[in-house]
Amino acid sequence: MTEATLADTTPIPRRRVVSWALWDWGSAAFNAVVTTFVFSTYLASSSFVDPAIVQAAGDDTKNPALVLAKAGNATVISTALTIAGILVALLAPVLGQRSDGSGRRKFWLGVNSGILVLVMAAMVFVAPVPSSLLLGATLLAVGNLVFEFASVNYNAMLVQVSTPKTIGRVSSWGWGAGYIGGIVLLVILLVLFLQSFGVEGRTGLLGVASTPAGGVWSVRLAILVAAVWFGVFAIPLLVDVPEIPAHDGPRERVGIIGSYRKLGRTIAALYRKNPQILLFLAASAVFRDGLAAVFTFGAIIASQVFGFSSSEVIYFAVAANLVAGLGSFAAGSLDDRLGAKRIIVGSLVGLVIAALVVLFVGTAQLGFWICGLFLCLFVGPVQSASRSFLARVTPPGREGEVFGLYATTGRAVSFLAPALFTLFVAVTGDTRFGIIGIALVLLLGLLLMLRVNAVQRALD
Repeated sequence: MTEATLADTTPIPRRRVVSWALWDWGSAAFNAVVTTFVFSTYLASSSFVDPAIVQAAGDDTKNPALVLAKAGNATVISTALTIAGILVALLAPVLGQRSDGSGRRKFWLGVNSGILVLVMAAMVFVAPVPSSLLLGATLLAVGNLVFEFASVNYNAMLVQVSTPKTIGRVSSWGWGAGYIGGIVLLVILLVLFLQSFGVEGRTGLLGVASTPAGGVWSVRLAILVAAVWFGVFAIPLLVDVPEIPAHDGPRERVGIIGSYRKLGRTIAALYRKNPQILLFLAASAVFRDGLAAVFTFGAIIASQVFGFSSSEVIYFAVAANLVAGLGSFAAGSLDDRLGAKRIIVGSLVGLVIAALVVLFVGTAQLGFWICGLFLCLFVGPVQSASRSFLARVTPPGREGEVFGLYATTGRAVSFLAPALFTLFVAVTGDTRFGIIGIALVLLLGLLLMLRVNAVQRALD
């Protein structure tokens, strides 16, 4: 059997491409529902605070005891996620490397996807009581860990479903499908479980209990549906996309220490033969941190500066994901014609401009809607073009290892945008100015990206 590489111009069956993109569509269940809008918000709510404190606080959301208790819970959650992030940074390149050449890339994607479905399903057991907080934080951290491992193998499979003429388009289809899939699922969950229709203590058309006393089954069942959603849409890839063949001849067997030594040799070879790839990894790590901050802190700015209600934040999130998905689809063919670097640079310029304009639109919600959606238009293209850029310059058979490095470098500076956001808010006393910190991170990534050659020589 022959290794699937970008040097192969054999047309890829459309069914195979669609099946690959459907994994992105399904995995949005974890990104949108678990980490961003539903489960993480549930863990940060008063449901996990001592009921006596909640009762004493009443409607006073700024009650010192309540604020302190929530801060303590947030520390538990952030600590669990920090541990997961460190493990991703340490293990992703090695696990990606060990799947390369073994003929088991799809196998490990399937294993990690299956574990992630089980972890999401287990979140239904996180009852709204303080004693369940540790379970919820642990499941959230394990989910993040497994999702990153799965994504390494998924990204590495891009070369198996594209050719040199279609890689940008295929990458953008995957990102676009992820954004649209997240929207569709959020709307379904809102209608069935989460949106209030005026019945006290119950939400959604199914009238599920939404209060701590009722078990907050509205959220817990929504997560369970999200787990099933991901499992169903992961199946087509596992059925239709062929497994990579194992390398011919005897395969070198190395232990964990040997794997790290081999990784060190890869990095050293990159430094000697093509340090530009390392520069791209550094640049992408910086601007991807800025992109993550756009969604992490966008909701905070919308609610605290522009007065969005919790429902309006979700409506904006749906619109933002839709625009980001459309941007991804639109950028795909441009990537193949103009090159990934031009798409990345142009999009980062648009992101910096849109972020800074938010400073001058007053407090009118319409101004935030316009600027925020304009900003989101460029998020998808940066992400899809970054993936296609790296796939183009990765040596055949080393995709897992290099995309593992991509995951590691992304974790290495994940503190940057949150730290600068916090700094500008603390200095100015105004949440709005936190966006300057995000813009600076995006600008730094842009400046680093400008130094990356548009045409790279792949490592042999």
